[in-house]
Amino acid sequence: MLAMNYRGPYRVRPVHKEEPEIEHPNDAIVRVTRSCICGSDLHLYHGLVPDTRVGSTFGHEFTGIVEAVGPSVRNLKVGDSVLVPFNIFCGSCYFCQKELYSNCHNVNPEATAVGGIYGYSHTTGGYDGGQAEFVRVPMADVGPTVIPSDMDLDDAVLCTDAYPTGYQAAEMGGIQEGDTVVVFGAGPVGLFAAKSAWLLGAGRVIVVDQLEYRLEFAKRFAQCETVDFKSVGDMAIHLKAMTDGLGPDICIDCVGCEAAGNFAQSLTGIKLKLQAGAATVLHWCINSVRKGGTVSIVGVYGPTFNFVPIGNAINKGLTMRMNQASVKRHLPRLIEHIQAGRIKPSEIITHRFRLEDIADAYHIFSSKLDNCIKPVLLPSAAHQ
Repeated sequence: MLAMNYRGPYRVRPVHKEEPEIEHPNDAIVRVTRSCICGSDLHLYHGLVPDTRVGSTFGHEFTGIVEAVGPSVRNLKVGDSVLVPFNIFCGSCYFCQKELYSNCHNVNPEATAVGGIYGYSHTTGGYDGGQAEFVRVPMADVGPTVIPSDMDLDDAVLCTDAYPTGYQAAEMGGIQEGDTVVVFGAGPVGLFAAKSAWLLGAGRVIVVDQLEYRLEFAKRFAQCETVDFKSVGDMAIHLKAMTDGLGPDICIDCVGCEAAGNFAQSLTGIKLKLQAGAATVLHWCINSVRKGGTVSIVGVYGPTFNFVPIGNAINKGLTMRMNQASVKRHLPRLIEHIQAGRIKPSEIITHRFRLEDIADAYHIFSSKLDNCIKPVLLPSAAHQ
């Protein structure tokens, strides 16, 4: 089969690999029909995630057709069209019982925090991902969800990560009716966080980024206000001036470790790798949000320390909530929003690439060329 292959920072290519096989009675083999490149894949591509090994296949956002199932699988059958949450989880451990599927205790025994994730280095279990023609799907009785017959595949593939992550980012903000919400980052997750903030009752939504094409897209997609941080001197002062001197009620970090906007953070966190990425947006969130407000974090950071102003958070009495999205928990509500016409996730897709052109796809997305917001991969002409 054809699959994406990581050769080192900024180097990926398509290669032929052996097709995956059933390794456990609860496995399934899925033929991929859609996969995406996620903004968090770029952290791998740029060499910022520990234990990203040469030869890895990335990709944690994918849909597919079930080609084979192990003898213990009862909830799927060959021929089912499924969306596969990026979390790999057992469904029965202490954390899964609390619907903390991203923290499953049984799928990543080397970790003390995150569970298993498809195609996201050996720090998340070393599983191969969906930027390929076929994928082995462990725990197939609990992870994959059969796609409703009236749902478009392009909408379904965005329900595997980007849409539920943006939704959970807004949900963790504890939005009350009329709240002012600031979303840092106008990438796919930030766009969905902004859109979801309205669905959860926000009275005002502001998106912060530095690229004009992304800010214009945010205005159209999420009907929000925007701020270009390049034109702002001090972010906290600027946002307080926009909110009667108090600060927004909720700030959401949808950027993570590769945030621009602060030279010292970028130098130590990204260039020199002396901390877990640039904590620029964490500073902006903590310092901008009103006293007693909430900071929600879904941006990806590394496992080492950050220069985070935790004293400011304590003295302001902030609530800080963060986690990888527990996709399966949100799917019923998210599918309901799609079927009711409140949101169409596929509207953020701007580019489609053949799997054979994976190197070009990563380059265009990483370099933010051609007004790229979200690229989708089509494994072969037969799957389109």
